[in-house]
Amino acid sequence: MGYFDAASAAPLHPVARQALLASLDEGWADPARLYREGRRARLLLDAAREAAAEAVGCRADELVFTPSGTRAVHSGVAGALAGRRRVGRHLIVSAVEHSSVLHAAEELERDGGTVTQVPVDRAGTVDADAFAAAFGDGTALACLQSANHEVGTEQPVARVAEACRAAGVPLLVDAAQSLGWGKVQGDWSLLTASAHKWGGPSGVGLLVVRKGVRFAPQGAADERESGRAPGFENLPAIVAAAASLRAVRAEAAQEAARLRELTERIRARVPGLVPDVEVVGDAVRRLPGIVTFSCLYVDGETLLHELDRAGFSVSSGSSCTSSTLMPSHVLKAMGVLTEGNVRVSLPPGTPAEDVERFLEVLPGAVAAVRERLGAPAAAESAPRTGADLVVDAVGRRCPIPVIELAKVIGDVPVGGTVRVLSDDEAARLDIPAWCEMRGQEYVGEERAERGTAYLVRRIK
Repeated sequence: MGYFDAASAAPLHPVARQALLASLDEGWADPARLYREGRRARLLLDAAREAAAEAVGCRADELVFTPSGTRAVHSGVAGALAGRRRVGRHLIVSAVEHSSVLHAAEELERDGGTVTQVPVDRAGTVDADAFAAAFGDGTALACLQSANHEVGTEQPVARVAEACRAAGVPLLVDAAQSLGWGKVQGDWSLLTASAHKWGGPSGVGLLVVRKGVRFAPQGAADERESGRAPGFENLPAIVAAAASLRAVRAEAAQEAARLRELTERIRARVPGLVPDVEVVGDAVRRLPGIVTFSCLYVDGETLLHELDRAGFSVSSGSSCTSSTLMPSHVLKAMGVLTEGNVRVSLPPGTPAEDVERFLEVLPGAVAAVRERLGAPAAAESAPRTGADLVVDAVGRRCPIPVIELAKVIGDVPVGGTVRVLSDDEAARLDIPAWCEMRGQEYVGEERAERGTAYLVRRIK
């Protein structure tokens, strides 16, 4: 079986398993107590904190353990905003942040604050100058991920951190995806991470607040973890998280080179194996194990089921796999194709043979889904007859509106237009992306009696 969804949760590292089992016997007592069992537990907690701090590149007293990476983000954002409430209530985030950051931003807006989302380019990269331009007199905090969780693009954290420092604004870095591969560069102020992303157990997050950063923990007061993470520590899981972080770091350089070669293989070969595919994300500045591509005329959920039956576990940002029928906010912000989206994220140790087998299986899986949906063949072209056309795809979901557009574009003369009527949010992204891939002109959108009309002009 090929488990290719390490960006969601990496398999438990053998060192994490060993440390977890060992600390179940040694670390069950309350580390705040002074008797021998408590002192033993405290020694384990202190050692785990020292190991994690060394991996992050911070002081041990700057790092606390939280019940999850999401809790670390929410506590970090809320505490930093509260600590700087006299400055203002303006928060800056990138448009491709993890949902935990965006949810924290939404909470600020509901409470009367303001949020600026800095856009990204088609590779998913934030422009550091655009980020700096978003600063204002009331900016209390900025948030930027070290690398994107869906497409693997690395962000210019060091440059943004320099701009933040010059403006006197603390920068919170979500390092969940990258921390297992190395320290986050730059003069950041706060950092969060999640153990299950690097092969530690779930239920352990890290929150780092540098000395000198104004920070006011929110919620009921608690004496544990410097008041920043209330509740009894899950000590066995914390010990396992720190031990596995140290272990994956020791293997990181060699494994990163190996996984980069495997993902380069996927990036290079998928467009040749599968027609009408867009590989997304930065081709160079990206994490070692993540590669993402989108397939025209494909229902994402059906494709994931096809791959699952073939023995491969992958994830998707396609609206076709979402209960809300909304495309991934990351793909949306990038302006790339969302339908038939596949994220392959290889865990350390992935055999090259599994990648080769995936490349053998993928073309048949995509072809089977397209055939079921009645998608046009790659080279299909209808005669140039007729005038402007209207395609009524209201009530039909991704990828049907694009499939119907592709079927009729050849029925209009060069210079003619096709109006696609759709009420599916994904069409707003996928029709322009189809035009770019097919060399046609996307004219724009108009309101219609039912849904929205998307106008496409045939230019070849």
